[in-house]
Amino acid sequence: MNTIPLDYEILRLIWWALLGILLMGFAVMGGNDLGVGALLPFVARNDEERRVVINIVGPTWEGNQVWLVLGGGAIFAAWPALYAVSFSGFYLAMITILLALILRPVAFKFRGKMKDPTWRSTWDWALFIGGFVPALIFGVAVGNVLLGVPFDLDATLRASYTGNFFGLLRPFALLSGLLSVSMLVAHGAAVIALRTNGKVAERARLYGRAAALASILLFAVGGLWVSMMNGYAVTSVQDALGPSNPLYKTVSLVSGGWLSNYATHPWMIAAPVLGFVGSLLAFVGLSGRASKTALLGTTIAIVGTIATAGLSLFPFLLPSSIDPAASLTVWDASSSHLTLFIMLIATIVFLPIVLLYTGFVFRVMRGTVTPTSLGRNPNAY
Repeated sequence: MNTIPLDYEILRLIWWALLGILLMGFAVMGGNDLGVGALLPFVARNDEERRVVINIVGPTWEGNQVWLVLGGGAIFAAWPALYAVSFSGFYLAMITILLALILRPVAFKFRGKMKDPTWRSTWDWALFIGGFVPALIFGVAVGNVLLGVPFDLDATLRASYTGNFFGLLRPFALLSGLLSVSMLVAHGAAVIALRTNGKVAERARLYGRAAALASILLFAVGGLWVSMMNGYAVTSVQDALGPSNPLYKTVSLVSGGWLSNYATHPWMIAAPVLGFVGSLLAFVGLSGRASKTALLGTTIAIVGTIATAGLSLFPFLLPSSIDPAASLTVWDASSSHLTLFIMLIATIVFLPIVLLYTGFVFRVMRGTVTPTSLGRNPNAY
């Protein structure tokens, strides 16, 4: 007799939503670090200005990586099939992201060890790479998911990936990558404008306005592109309470298929609307020196854009371009009923702790960062 108080279907939906929330958490929290890093060589023109920018995110960037760890852990434990296919198929892309991210702690720690301008400039560009490259590749990955990933499953559910790293760099995927970069650059610019002043803040507003406009344009072009591309649709009845076996269903390619969820559930249109409104709000805030408004706008844009991708794909998690029937969905790629329930209890206990600690840290580290404040802080980078 089943003694688990929540149905398997409900738990699968909860973990689909939680995965989206964790990805949004990383994009918003870790994304400001990536955006600030990508802007560093451009908004700061001398060593003093660059120290100001670095110290805006220096005390908090490590804690923001918790969201990336939580997202990866959620995929591993709740969606093992998704973890196996994506982390093996996107192996070189993942390694590239990790190498870029590894540059960041090294740059933060080593930059101030010598006063040589060449030494410091080298680590400044390392921070740029550590911000720009992950932002680009994360977006490229989402674009490839919408296009379909070249993998299939054998009778034992062992995955075979037939693509390569350069095959990921398709035009639509690159557009998605540029959208990711523009959103995070605007996000980073809003953070810089909020946390400092003077010429650095002015330059951040300038770059942020351009990035916000680029986000609006790229999101519009991407939406039009998606409406004309083939989407995936499950053509057999899929048991939401059934076993996790992707081969129990049939899938077809349908022209404009990624828009079908919006026709069935019109409320979902709120997600792309938020994506547009957020970027517009960011542009207005950065133009009018309303930095809090700009930061709210970039946050809304990031959440709306990720929600748009997730809602468009539902119930798919990872479509297969060479064998659509092998595509992974919410209903056939999850862990067991018991595993999902135990993980949910752990999440209910520990996620509030993460949120409270994050809020505490940002409250302690609040305030404006200036050359004067750095001079009073012996622990500044």
